[in-house]
Amino acid sequence: MTGSTLDSAKTALNYHHAEVEAPHAEHHDYRIFGIIIFLIAEAMIFLGLFTAYLTFRAVAPSWPPEGTPKLELLLPGINTIILISSSFVIHNADTAIKKNDVKGLQKWFAITAAMGAVFLVGQLYEYFHLEFGLTTNLFASTFYVLTGFHGLHVAFGLVLMLGVLWRSLKQGHYSSENHFGVEAAEIYWHFVDVVWIFLFLLLYIL
Repeated sequence: MTGSTLDSAKTALNYHHAEVEAPHAEHHDYRIFGIIIFLIAEAMIFLGLFTAYLTFRAVAPSWPPEGTPKLELLLPGINTIILISSSFVIHNADTAIKKNDVKGLQKWFAITAAMGAVFLVGQLYEYFHLEFGLTTNLFASTFYVLTGFHGLHVAFGLVLMLGVLWRSLKQGHYSSENHFGVEAAEIYWHFVDVVWIFLFLLLYIL
């Protein structure tokens, strides 16, 4: 073997060792950032619906239009309390998993999912007992679109929570070091709750 060939072989070997010994580049986790961007996009859709509703209200001679039955406050008020309270409940799940308490995670997520299901049942009950339909007038149409679109988001939130519960059954899937699914579901659920507060104020109070 010639000197130049030997030197080349040594250089290649040293380069290989340097690659092996060099630490792997740290990869940042942008998944939560992605969830936030997604929710900003969803918020823009809701903002468009809110703007349309406020525009209709501003130009209408009377709002709701004359003859529209008055909305009851009792059931939506109870539903609102349940949904807002569920935000505090789901936060307990995040606190639990950061302490490696998987059982606590499962308990609080199950309670939150049950509260979300009660909210949806209450909303369906209200739909079946309202004295106006989707095409009764402009107020009725916007009411069903706004609350129905929000209800769809609540239903998706329940799917997320059930997915987390299912994955949590696998030992070691969630821990204090690995709990993206838990955080993503919690952030999404807080978004759903905040949107409902605005909806409740617009449709039932103001």
